[in-house]
Amino acid sequence: MSSVADRALKQGFSQIYPGEVARLLNDLPIEELLIQLKDLSASTISELFVRMNKDKAVELILHMEEDSFRRLFTNIDPSYGAMLLAMLDENGRATKLSLLPAALASEYGELILYPPDTAGHLMDSRVTTVACDDKVGDVLKRIRLIKGRHIIDVCVVSGDGRLVALVPLQDIAIALPKQRISEIIKGEPVSIDAMAPREDIVRLLDNMKMATLPVVDTDGRLLGVIRHEALVTAAQHEMSEDLVAMFGAGKDERALSKVSFAVSKRLPWLMVNLATAFLAAAVVGLFEDTIARITILAVMLPVVAGQSGNTGSQALAVTMRGLALREIRPRHWPRVVRKEMLAGFINGCAIAMTTSVAVYLWTRSAGLVAVIAAAMIFSMFIAGTAGVIIPVVLKKFGFDPAQSSSIILTTVTDVVGFMSFLGLATLLSGFIHMS
Repeated sequence: MSSVADRALKQGFSQIYPGEVARLLNDLPIEELLIQLKDLSASTISELFVRMNKDKAVELILHMEEDSFRRLFTNIDPSYGAMLLAMLDENGRATKLSLLPAALASEYGELILYPPDTAGHLMDSRVTTVACDDKVGDVLKRIRLIKGRHIIDVCVVSGDGRLVALVPLQDIAIALPKQRISEIIKGEPVSIDAMAPREDIVRLLDNMKMATLPVVDTDGRLLGVIRHEALVTAAQHEMSEDLVAMFGAGKDERALSKVSFAVSKRLPWLMVNLATAFLAAAVVGLFEDTIARITILAVMLPVVAGQSGNTGSQALAVTMRGLALREIRPRHWPRVVRKEMLAGFINGCAIAMTTSVAVYLWTRSAGLVAVIAAAMIFSMFIAGTAGVIIPVVLKKFGFDPAQSSSIILTTVTDVVGFMSFLGLATLLSGFIHMS
């Protein structure tokens, strides 16, 4: 009778004070922990399980009997269970999933494998968590037992696993051993949803300067953390993808991709580029008679087109970086456009002066100097303006600015450069005299 009373008392106390019981269970050896849980109902074990330290919970999973594991993971929230299963190695995870019904195992499998380029895909599920009521001394003892994990920040969670705070390990190390974790919490935690895209991760990296970014589900329960290395990698991938897309290659293409894959990603944009090249050639064809009479113009064409192209590429690169890192907001667009317009004009004047000296020493033609100087200033001004306006307009209308900005910009700079130089040369042909 006494054993029945003991089980009833244990069951009742665990149901009323699950948080207190979970803290006591965290300190028990795994063999003793299994004995204490044996007489409890599946629902009560679930309430205790989600409140236990995650490292202890994973250890418990590894030592549970098959039937106990099956009953537990049928009752707990799948997103929380998937987070714990993700902390196991691949073989251990497969073994545990094989114990569950096929439909439930499939659900867990989908939750573990988050889509690429999401926060859930980049996160590390092996996260150290503590409760608000934990004492600093106990937390430090627990951290010293953790092997193979570089800990910078410690996540503080509520009884049901929701993120409460992110506390730097240094703050815990310098606090008094008898202090509660709740006494050293500063401010509200910054977190990101598991399904958030990589762009949002990069934005938080840039704005918050975080070393550890907690990842939560839709209910605010902690699923894992994205550590600094993964944050930097995410930023690098974001920039590198924009770089390859800017020149017409696919974002998914890698250096060792198959030839067929590379061709399928690049050829459509090469066709577009060919069409724009014919457009630029058509502009040159309009001034065929002028070029036939003043052949030196054909020699000077690459100079004007090259300088305007470089000017536009510089403006485009800076703008693309601003868009990728979320530095540029709609309210910033007029300011950015004015900056690039002014920079293009000033650089155009400086380059025009240098070009004028070189052209005069070469040709001794004041008329040609005036034509190429004016064309250089105008084309570089337009190129700088186009370099910032093109990606901003594409972004505003929902297109990927990295995918086609470069090709559009090349067309604009070539057409404007050729048109301004050859058009002015045609108008002022009477003043162009070669010595």
